[in-house]
Amino acid sequence: MFKPVIHTLTAAALTTMAFAVGAQETVKIVSSLPRTGSANAQTTTMVNGIKMAIEEAGNKAGPFTIVYEDWDDASPERGQWDPAVVAANADKAVRDTDVVAVIGTYNSGAAKIMMPKLNQAGVAMVSPANTWPGLTKPGVGEANEPMVYRPSGNITYFRVVPADDIQGAVGAKWAKELGCKNVFVLHDRELYGKGIADIFQKSAPANGLTVTGFEGIDPKASNYRSLVTKIRQTGSDLVYYGGTTQTNGGQIAKDLRAGGLKDIKYMVPDACFEQAFIEAAGAANLDGRTYVTFGGVPPEELTGKGAEFVAKYKAKYGSAPEGYAVYGYDSAKAVIGAIERAGSKDRAAIIKELAATKDLDGGLGKWSFDANGDTTLTTMSGNAVEGGQFKFVKLLSQ
Repeated sequence: MFKPVIHTLTAAALTTMAFAVGAQETVKIVSSLPRTGSANAQTTTMVNGIKMAIEEAGNKAGPFTIVYEDWDDASPERGQWDPAVVAANADKAVRDTDVVAVIGTYNSGAAKIMMPKLNQAGVAMVSPANTWPGLTKPGVGEANEPMVYRPSGNITYFRVVPADDIQGAVGAKWAKELGCKNVFVLHDRELYGKGIADIFQKSAPANGLTVTGFEGIDPKASNYRSLVTKIRQTGSDLVYYGGTTQTNGGQIAKDLRAGGLKDIKYMVPDACFEQAFIEAAGAANLDGRTYVTFGGVPPEELTGKGAEFVAKYKAKYGSAPEGYAVYGYDSAKAVIGAIERAGSKDRAAIIKELAATKDLDGGLGKWSFDANGDTTLTTMSGNAVEGGQFKFVKLLSQ
């Protein structure tokens, strides 16, 4: 009599099958941002924005369940982004086949390390904060940029924030409008900081500004008293600093005031548009004499879906978001939309759909990615420090 052969599956085999099915139904989005050090306050609101976008999508992107992981690219030793950690995060994302996109980095110098690794492996990267023009724009940065970041020959990096070729130029124009004539330009010697300082310096003459000095600082110095003495001798009425809170933007303000330059104006770029900058400098050293340029407008000036985002954020987290929170939110929305349209967790298909992002209706308004992976947004704002708070002053144009 014939007896059918019954195959029994071991528990291990069943687990393996279940994992395989689960892996097919899951996509992973990770962020790589500095979560250690004073940038944490800013990046926490960015991470919150990413989470809000994912929650609004029901934790789904098309047929896939989204798993989100918040990765730190800073180290306690540096107190800010660390090249070794950035590189390790890139390698980790490449190895994990469930990772279909990395949202990051915050610092342009970090992007320089992560971009070629992800590009070679064909992993999408969407930055909510990188502003160095050479990351995407030919003929603006160094001679080998941006192709050095694209070893595969393909564009896999996108950013939601306007670049510094716009910000540096509008900063110089605004300085003229503020009545400044002689400006001493400082920078932190990093890719972002020196880059925007260079652009400001080049834009100064066309705006009737005389550059009285151009110097890189040691971002780890305890004070800049000797530098302040030098600035005082030039008769400058403005100090422009290309740098970040984490590279001592606040300490410079302290030393300017302590060194007797009570009325000199101080202008900084978007990397100082965070409460940590005011805390580091001390409100009394900034109030009424400090100006900050920023890509887009501050949260309280957002309208439409941007205003809705801010209201939801306040209701959920009990505090106002910092400037880059909405950029984290829209970065996540762009990634989720690309996965949905691709209908696949194939990395190449998702990159193709990211590049095709058009008229995304997000917290920043309607925007698209151009052929270089840059946002079509060009709005810039000028902000001042008043009463220990950032205050919107005006929209800036080139």
